[in-house]
Amino acid sequence: MNFNKLNWILAIVSIVSVNQIFAQDNSKLKLTGELLTDQRFLLEDPNDWAWNENRLTLNFEKKITDNSKFYSEVWLRNIGLPNINSSADLYNKGIVDPYNLEIKEAYIQLFGFLSKNLDVKIGRQRIVWGTADKLNPTDNLNPYDLEDVLDFGRHRGSDAISMDYYFNSEFSMQGVFIPFFQPANMPIGIFANALTPSMELPQGMTLMGFTDQINMPKYNLGESSTAGLKFKGFAAGYDFSLSYIWGRDGMPIGTYNTFIPLDTMGGISINSQLSFYRTHIFGADMAGSIGGVGVWAEAAVFIPENEVLMTNDFSAMYPMSPVPVTQDTTVLDKEAYVKFVLGADYNFANGAYINFQYLHGFMNERGNDALNDYFFLRLEKKFFDDKLKIAPIGGGFIVADWEDIENNYALVYVPEISYMATDNAEITLSAAIFDGKGENMFANLKDYNMMMFKLKYSF
Repeated sequence: MNFNKLNWILAIVSIVSVNQIFAQDNSKLKLTGELLTDQRFLLEDPNDWAWNENRLTLNFEKKITDNSKFYSEVWLRNIGLPNINSSADLYNKGIVDPYNLEIKEAYIQLFGFLSKNLDVKIGRQRIVWGTADKLNPTDNLNPYDLEDVLDFGRHRGSDAISMDYYFNSEFSMQGVFIPFFQPANMPIGIFANALTPSMELPQGMTLMGFTDQINMPKYNLGESSTAGLKFKGFAAGYDFSLSYIWGRDGMPIGTYNTFIPLDTMGGISINSQLSFYRTHIFGADMAGSIGGVGVWAEAAVFIPENEVLMTNDFSAMYPMSPVPVTQDTTVLDKEAYVKFVLGADYNFANGAYINFQYLHGFMNERGNDALNDYFFLRLEKKFFDDKLKIAPIGGGFIVADWEDIENNYALVYVPEISYMATDNAEITLSAAIFDGKGENMFANLKDYNMMMFKLKYSF
């Protein structure tokens, strides 16, 4: 069955189920949502269109009884630009007018389950961990949604069982079990190569073709499941938590490359096998305020379960060799590495707001030698009873190698102006300017400076 059709069927079943729940009880079904249009075009002539998204978000919430609640969030989207290559494509409405449906969340929450102190949530859910602003090293239960790399912190929902036990009003314990592994989805459109590392070839070889194969974990409890435990509390004016996750890295890593000769001039093709390795993640975070300044800190220690090796197989290039010609390289040691973020924000009496975060290790970086440093800053000011908001400073500075900054850096500048046309309609105009050198993700976007227009209507 076509995947999009299956999604539509699931959405209809979800909505019908909501209506049936509503019919069982006279209490009111709460419907909220948002209509968003997001349009972007490149600044460089001929100003190619970079992004087209029109999204309708529908949130259904209903308290079925005093002890249970239903909630769901559904995205209905027209996203992307028509990719028409032949007249046959004109007969496919999904190509002429691309659409997408996603069930972000759909769960039942039971309050006081078996014990008055225990709440249980069953179904597809977004389990948010961490206290930092969108950049959360400890937020690793749900798979990353990297479709739009400029939308930091976006995740997809997971089919899970989540339990919260409240010891008292200040301390609680959360346990999560996710039976099915879900990998991260990669960027689309002009962002497609932002997370793709460059490939270094032996001298004299020229890459003329590339294919890959994903080795997914088997769908059983031992291979595909993820589990997490988190202790949360409040003490001395600060929220804090300690957490642990036993799971897999959601972004694949190359583990086996087969080199195939194509000619006598060094032209080759490569077939690469990619895998998802097991890892242990220990996390801690805190948030509070000091003298009116909001502060937060968050850190995660990643410990791969095993050393990750990449094997390069040159047997096809040396067919007369009596033994297979292979070369093993360690791409990730079995040793701990730490990602962390420190941040602060402050609201001034004149309506200005400033937010600063320092991040060590982005979501796609692994190992102590591969963690870059990110400095993010945003300054904004509101006018006319908060209807107009101007952010002249927004973006970040990234350093990949402190010993050679001029060749290993990235600069992101995102000025923004937004206007509340009505109480629930916001219009935003912004730009994204990239510059840099080296292999940093944002340096790869330096040819994609763009203007962005967004209209958001909430109901």
